[in-house]
Amino acid sequence: MSADWRLRRLEVLDNEQLQAMLAADPRKAAQALVIAAGQGVVDAQALLGQILLDGRGIERDAALALKWFAIAASRGHAMAHNMLGRCHEHGWGCEASAERAAGHYLHAARAGLDWGLYNLANLWGTGRGLALDHARAFACYLQAATMGHAKSMNLVGRYLEQGLVMAADLPAPKVWYKRSAQAGDFRGQFSHAAMLAEEGDIDTAVMWLQRALEGGNTNFLRSSVAVLEQARQPAIKAMATLYAQRLQALEG
Repeated sequence: MSADWRLRRLEVLDNEQLQAMLAADPRKAAQALVIAAGQGVVDAQALLGQILLDGRGIERDAALALKWFAIAASRGHAMAHNMLGRCHEHGWGCEASAERAAGHYLHAARAGLDWGLYNLANLWGTGRGLALDHARAFACYLQAATMGHAKSMNLVGRYLEQGLVMAADLPAPKVWYKRSAQAGDFRGQFSHAAMLAEEGDIDTAVMWLQRALEGGNTNFLRSSVAVLEQARQPAIKAMATLYAQRLQALEG
């Protein structure tokens, strides 16, 4: 039985199967999701919001994505709450409001969603939409990190390295940076490389910088160029040129 037929019969697929559908035939998958979402499959409603936001297999429509996220969130879907938070935080399909974003992230975090914890921590850690509270931010990052969330692992390391919180009996920052790097976060890979360079393991540091370069977005690359240009080690400093070239290529 085909994957889209199972969706039509309201048999909910897991995320891996849904993503496989989208990778194989985005338009066909989108058509199936529209049907399933209209028939009340909550996972389909949340994923339909995502593909509408991304323009994947369907015309991009952030306002309509917001509506589908809201429908799924009203039925208790944690990721839909998280994505509503993202929409409100960044003004996708609505007026930007960190306060509204915080409310939805809180719903997702209370449901135990790692991305909800991470996004809520970002607001607490920067004082956007919520009063600045590093202790609460760190607690959320740590909870998400212990669930395997790569970006949160990097930020746990940063909090410990900068001494923003007192946390007894936790591994050293370099341990969290390594975990983040190995889990695939480009910022974690950069942080891990920095620690390795300080310890004198330049070859391994360059390898992790290369991995971060391959996965990094434009904001990351832009800020990293300035950091790498100040490096003491020639091999590390030379990576600044590669980062600048990659940034130029992405920006067109």
